[in-house]
Amino acid sequence: MLKVHCPVDCGNAPRKQVLKDFNIAFAAGDVDAVLSIVHDDIVWDIVGERRVEGKAAMRATLEAMKDSRATELHIHHIITHGNQAAAHGVLTFEGGMKYAFCDVYVFAGFSKTAKLRQITSYGLELR
Repeated sequence: MLKVHCPVDCGNAPRKQVLKDFNIAFAAGDVDAVLSIVHDDIVWDIVGERRVEGKAAMRATLEAMKDSRATELHIHHIITHGNQAAAHGVLTFEGGMKYAFCDVYVFAGFSKTAKLRQITSYGLELR
């Protein structure tokens, strides 16, 4: 089971909860939950690796990642401003491998129900 560590915030920023849910779903390998938060025309740039365009391509990428099982998710910060946001933390996987991440997000609009339109992901294995 995935252990989640995330600082408690004031509760006045609904997008912080969306991004917390997104990161938990991602770490847990819950592809459908991840896809429910993204726009049909999502663009996901995994820096230094590849660009994923569209929900179908994102599904295929996420399905291919499901074999890597995260056991722990530490979200250090989630920062939101307007239709942009960022989150960073550390994922720990079975076997003890740790992976630091920082994701920058752009929502499709300014409404509270806007979906994620763009994600830029930076990651680094910790040794």
